Amino acid sequence: MASDSFVHAAAALRAGDRDRYLSTLVLTGEQRDAVTALYAFNADVAAIRDRVSNPAPGEVRLQWWVDAIEGTEHGAVRSNPVADALLRVTEDYQIPAGTLLRLLNARRFDLYDDPMPDLPSFEGYAGETASTLYQLAAMILNDGNTLDAGDAAGHLGVAHALIGHLRAFGRISAQGRIMLPWSVFAANGVNEGEIFARTESEGLVEALGQLSEIAADHLVRADAAIADLPTKLRPAFALAPVLRRQLEMLNQHTDSPFGPAPDEPDWRKITRLLWWSWRGR
Repeated sequence: MASDSFVHAAAALRAGDRDRYLSTLVLTGEQRDAVTALYAFNADVAAIRDRVSNPAPGEVRLQWWVDAIEGTEHGAVRSNPVADALLRVTEDYQIPAGTLLRLLNARRFDLYDDPMPDLPSFEGYAGETASTLYQLAAMILNDGNTLDAGDAAGHLGVAHALIGHLRAFGRISAQGRIMLPWSVFAANGVNEGEIFARTESEGLVEALGQLSEIAADHLVRADAAIADLPTKLRPAFALAPVLRRQLEMLNQHTDSPFGPAPDEPDWRKITRLLWWSWRGR
């Protein structure tokens, strides 16, 4: 399976989503190639907003992926190495096209400036995006057979999405967007103008703290669910310790919530990933 398409997918993932790329290092062989292709597809889709000037070209790119997955203009699609790698994986591991199409549909929200309304909406968005990736990665490790990893994928996906958006809060708000649940900010007396003006307040700190606590709770629930999974499936969830450390560092961060989030060097993350994977055997 280590064709040029998979080599290109690995390079694209390494450049576009460093943490998910590092998480594939605990895998081996064809399964690693397959999960890498899945994650590279997601990295391309997740970056669409940053590559376009308005929603229209973003919609075009999303539709291109829809056509690729549904089989429209199949030959032309195969000239894109990430798409070629993904389509090979969907064929080899019986990945449901509907699941990938729901991920693409959820990503349409990224293209617009509407705030994320509330926590249930955010959890639904995270479920169709981050949680879906964990579920499909576990399916690949299960050789394409269906499995019940919903609780592990669901909780870790929501935690992953919350932590990611907490870490990117300053960058995303500078774009005029609020991707974290708006209802939490409103309940703490924060208005949109304050966020877009990068105004720090007790209400803002309290809102971000509450979201951090929700993320921590999902991590705890994910740990319990992962522990109940067959050993061969657990590497699909290897990012859990990296996410936990990122949340800890974010909570210890005393600078502005609009500033860049602290992070660990790659070698520390790799150590965490390998140690966690070894302990789970």
